[in-house]
Amino acid sequence: MQTNFSPAQLADPDVAESEKILRKCVHCGFCTATCPTYVTLGNELDSPRGRIYLIKDMLENGRPADKEIVTHIDRCLSCLACMTTCPSGVNYMHLVDHARAHIEETYKRPLLDRLTRAMLAFVLPYPQRFRAALKLARLGKPFISPFEKIPALKPLAAMLKLAPESIPAASPMALPGVHAGQGAKKGRVAILTGCAQSVLDPAINDTTISLLTRLGVEVVVPPGEGCCGALVHHMGREEAALASARQNVDAWTRSIEQGGLDAIVITASGCGTTIKDYGFMLRLDPAYADRAARVSALAKDITEYLASLELPEPVRKPGTVVAYHSACSMQHGQKITRQPKELLAKAGFIVREPREGHLCCGSAGTYNILQPEISARLRDRKVKNIEATGASIVATGNIGCITQIASAASMPVVHTIKLLDWAYGGPRPDGILDESLVAAE
Repeated sequence: MQTNFSPAQLADPDVAESEKILRKCVHCGFCTATCPTYVTLGNELDSPRGRIYLIKDMLENGRPADKEIVTHIDRCLSCLACMTTCPSGVNYMHLVDHARAHIEETYKRPLLDRLTRAMLAFVLPYPQRFRAALKLARLGKPFISPFEKIPALKPLAAMLKLAPESIPAASPMALPGVHAGQGAKKGRVAILTGCAQSVLDPAINDTTISLLTRLGVEVVVPPGEGCCGALVHHMGREEAALASARQNVDAWTRSIEQGGLDAIVITASGCGTTIKDYGFMLRLDPAYADRAARVSALAKDITEYLASLELPEPVRKPGTVVAYHSACSMQHGQKITRQPKELLAKAGFIVREPREGHLCCGSAGTYNILQPEISARLRDRKVKNIEATGASIVATGNIGCITQIASAASMPVVHTIKLLDWAYGGPRPDGILDESLVAAE
């Protein structure tokens, strides 16, 4: 794609990076076939190619974002399916991240939209605030129906609908400390405690620590670590995202210096995609660039890390049919497609993949709150394809997908690590009953 940026514009390193990305696009349109919003809405401007044209025009002309650009960029899930499909290597992720930051700086949203986004940024990255908000959400449940009738309040209705009826107690295993491995030491890793997942399902990390320590891996929960920054990053709040990244780089660097790390294990694939990008996000910060790149190189999804170990034979082989949902941040963001399925199969599960597995479930961080109608259509399409597999359990590696799919599915949706832990001697995951299990014919 031909570009016309001035030398003054290209002096801005973010503009220069976006210009390089734009030049790689050859207008082929392969991305439209795998873009969830284009497949759902059929509007060229709701495809990656259409958004690229809008971003190019906005950045080249150095103008503030307008309502049309904001509408179509806001509809992007950042699922990154387009990057998997693109034959030209267009880094759409970095381009749309730059566009979102530009929107945040130059566009004044309607008041209720601003308030909703400010509330999400204030609450979700902080476990204590998020826990308190979920408790308050019970009081708001009766208002779901009237909120849904007012367009500007639909995000609040979506938030209330997603809020669980009960909240698990905070886990003591999430507190800073070291969990020693059993037997001969096979490795030493840090684990991301995170934000929303630690409130919605703390058992995911507890199970991960339990399995890793049984396998002889020492697990460190570093002090000072917090939200990965993905939630605010995708809302264009770049300074807040970089502050989170720096905080985590500091925490993990201390752990590296105090005993070394083989990996930084992440159990939420949405967080993994962002942490693996810290090296790029902080490339212009001389105090953090090298350390951030080191952290990104150590970041591993839990299935990615387990696949690098010599695992023993499973204690039990359930023989249960599992539908594996590959989160977008897993398959498109991190390019991890093989390991989760191979681990489940080795553990004795019969793995089935739903049709249209490349399409997003509609969760996408805060997307199911800010774009509830499109999100619901994608969710229902995903659930229909999952249920057609005939499986009795859904396995996936991202808390957002778990919450989204479970809101409409007729079968339990669990994190992949819980099924692996079960096969290797841990307890059966909550919600999986004998009568609901389906074995392969």
